[in-house]
Amino acid sequence: MGMSDKIKELVAIGASFTVNCQPCLQYHAEKAAEYGAAPEEIASAIEIGRCVRKGAGAKMDKFSAPFSATAETGTGRTQEAGCCMR
Repeated sequence: MGMSDKIKELVAIGASFTVNCQPCLQYHAEKAAEYGAAPEEIASAIEIGRCVRKGAGAKMDKFSAPFSATAETGTGRTQEAGCCMR
């Protein structure tokens, strides 16, 4: 059994936020609501996207530091290889 349309739209909301696509976020938020997503569920999907984007940005800052003398290292927190959210 696959994901419901509501869950697919919530995933798309998180992905849209992560890649900074405003038109996609608008579209998928509206579709998720049509499929019965509560405002709290949409907000939660956005927060997950926000966490992924923040973690990915920090990892990229750290990764790119050797290539640029002016690169910021983000939070200063060391993250092990793996998921950006951990």
